[in-house]
Amino acid sequence: MQAQQLAYFLAVAETRHFTRAAELSRVAQPSLSKQIRNLEDELGATLFSRARGNITLTPAGEVLLPLAQRILADMRTARREVQELTGMRRGLLRLGATPSLCGGLLADTLALFHRRFPGIELHVEEGGSRDLVRTMARGELDLALIILPLHSSDPALETRPLLRESLVVASSRDRPSPTSYASMRITDLAETPLVMFRRGYDLREATLQACRRAGFEPRLAVEGGEMDAVLRFVEAGLGLAIVPSMVLRNRPGLRGTPLARPRLSRTIAIAHRKDVEPTHTARMFWHTLTDHLGQLDDTELGADLEVIEVATHPRADT
Repeated sequence: MQAQQLAYFLAVAETRHFTRAAELSRVAQPSLSKQIRNLEDELGATLFSRARGNITLTPAGEVLLPLAQRILADMRTARREVQELTGMRRGLLRLGATPSLCGGLLADTLALFHRRFPGIELHVEEGGSRDLVRTMARGELDLALIILPLHSSDPALETRPLLRESLVVASSRDRPSPTSYASMRITDLAETPLVMFRRGYDLREATLQACRRAGFEPRLAVEGGEMDAVLRFVEAGLGLAIVPSMVLRNRPGLRGTPLARPRLSRTIAIAHRKDVEPTHTARMFWHTLTDHLGQLDDTELGADLEVIEVATHPRADT
């Protein structure tokens, strides 16, 4: 079994077309087809069903797909790791983070890291926590800032809690306040339209579970948005939304009302795959992040953000 054969297999699995896969792989279609047949002979199983021109994965192909993705991702990681030993003069860091973290904590940390290691190429993937966990399982991220706890069906990840953040009820300042008190109860939202995140966001699940534990099913004015869309919908007066407190900074059109009964919060953690050691570049970013957190004072953190721990990054030789 050769890495090139696995790459051709993934190209066909993605395009469901041998000719398009060959074009993407920059190889003649007969050569690609031959390598796929050689791979099938090696494995003793047919990987694609070719009935009537429709290319679909067989059960054996479905089993191989995530394994091939991880094998090729690990090979790229090995190549990067060796290159990075040249002194961090070049390399790649693939980092995932939720939208609320990208605009604040992550941006500041990346700026510090880039000033220290300007030759490192930075790739950031923004998405919901569950989406990032799945992307990391495929070997497409080195590190991710995700929300705990992980679900039982999630892949094996090594996680370290970093921050605990309060969730608040966001409302438009152009509309009357949703309460005359300093805080709200979750039951106060029972008759209020809510703006809901798309599936894959931990905030969606946190909101739905909190409402259901309080004994009601929330009324949804609109659902399916990313963070920026949800905040804009709230500003327009479509409804309220439960969001992290940090996303309301620099949003003068929104107010945040704390939840008192029960108080809702989330734990932000840094994660990597258990079966793959973080690259040298990833360890150096982890080191930069935890050092940055350790230097933040209460004014910079705000009342709704608490550092859990800052001394648990993997050892990084500087």
